[in-house]
Formats: sequence, structure tokens, C-alpha cells
Amino acid sequence: MKGIILAAGKGSRLYPMTRPTCKPLLPVYDKPMIYYPLAVLMQAGIRDILIIIPPGEEGPFYRLLGNGARWGVNISYEVQEVARGIADALLIGERFIGKDPVCLVLGDNIFHSLTLESTLARAVRTSHQGGATVFGYYVHNPRAFGVVEFDEDGRAISIEEKPRLPKSNYIIPGLYFYDNSVIEIAKGIKPSARGELEISDVNLEYLRRNQLHVIKLDRDFVWLDAGTADNLLTAGMGVKEVQDDTGRYVACLEEIALNRGYIDVDDVHRMGNELSQTLYGQYLLCL
Repeated sequence: MKGIILAAGKGSRLYPMTRPTCKPLLPVYDKPMIYYPLAVLMQAGIRDILIIIPPGEEGPFYRLLGNGARWGVNISYEVQEVARGIADALLIGERFIGKDPVCLVLGDNIFHSLTLESTLARAVRTSHQGGATVFGYYVHNPRAFGVVEFDEDGRAISIEEKPRLPKSNYIIPGLYFYDNSVIEIAKGIKPSARGELEISDVNLEYLRRNQLHVIKLDRDFVWLDAGTADNLLTAGMGVKEVQDDTGRYVACLEEIALNRGYIDVDDVHRMGNELSQTLYGQYLLCL
């Protein structure tokens, strides 16, 4: 399975913070925002990763992540010249995806749970069998998101993008698993009234084909959209709280790579020595 991170948004909701740098390079507590979706892909066992970035940001991203070799993964980059919606990432990544299934994650979304890896593994298995797998996350105010409606048996029966009157409190966060037919589906959708290729239209097509699987996330599952100043602050405080309470670091790429067998302890300690002046580096040296 291939992985794509869409990290090309203008970040206009975060101005003036994002005037000199793009949103996914901003810090969320002690790590750049891009670490969090990258960690999700690595926890799903995905090692071939495409990051879609804004024009002119190739240098900063490469200085931060390089080609991914330090974590035992393969990272490549493509530029999205014009923001055309989330589904456009699938068209930009067509050659990268090839004949494989793909996981698409948004660059400003943060996921955390003690059961995250098992939930991701379930989604990977389902996508290899065919169709699409997305997640249902309960929120109190769903009107700003894609809302999924369920029947009495818990099966998804409708999806609405930013509805005025939501039919449920379950939204679909920015993490999607698709089989290879997603490329053909993405090519067939038309721009919405706001001129974007909506990911909800991709999911709706899978729903029409009776191939959309929706996994409801448990209430202890943490999902954060760090796209506004308030959300960015809340996300940073949430990450700090989890790390303080558990003693385990959220989105620690080195630890994930070590647990997956992509790198060894000597690699981790070498990177820890590079960051020995920080708590993050000291955490690596204790692994």
C-alpha cells in the first residue's frame, strides 16, 4: 500500500503565522505538524510515501524530512500548483500510486489512541479486499465537516459535505483508505460549487457501489484538526498532556520505525544524540 500526505494548503486560517512558512511545518508542541500524519502512515505499515506540498516549499520540507531514509521509509514530493481540493491529491499521485491501494491523510490532522495501530491494520486489510475504508468520529458540532449517516444496523447510507442540518454527529476525518479504483473514481468527479474536487464525492461513489466501509472510532480516540489558531493551541496542549500522563511520545517517528524493525537501536540513539539538548532527544536515548 502507498501513502499520500496532502500538505499543500495555503493555511490562510492561520495568517499571519503561515505567511513565512506553510502550515504543516508549524510546531504542534514539540514536533512539526507534518510528523503526525507521517506517523499515522508509518503505524499503518506504509513505507512508500508521497508528500504533496505548495510551490516553493521543496527546500524546507527536504531539510526536515529528506528522503525518509533515517526512519527506514521512502519519501518523495510533488507540488500542487493550484489548490483544487482534497481529491486532487489522488490525481497528482496517480503515477506514484501505480496499481496499489493507497492511504490518503491530511497534513493538518492528528490521530492518537492506544488502539491506533490495530485500527489502522483493520483498515489496511479491508482496503486490500477492495473498496474504501474511512472513519466515523463523533463531534458535537458536525456542520463544518463531511457528515456520515447510518441506518439502524450501523451501515453508512449517506454522506453530506458541510450540511446545514446534519443527519448525524459523525464526521469523516482526514484519513482515507482506498483500493486502486480510486484513481478512476477521482478522474470522474466534477468540481463542486466552490470549484474543488471534493473527497466526499469520491466517498459517495464508493457508497453508491456498496463498497464504502466506515469504522466508528471509540470515544477515547483523539482526533484533532490543527487548521486554526485555537485548534493549533488545543492540539499542542493535548499532545503535551498525553506525553506527560503516559511517558510515551506521540508521533515519535524514530520509535515507530524501531518498533516496526525499519531501523535499530543504534540508529535511534544516534538521532537522539543529535537532539540531546531537548526532551525529545533524551527520550530517544532512553529507548
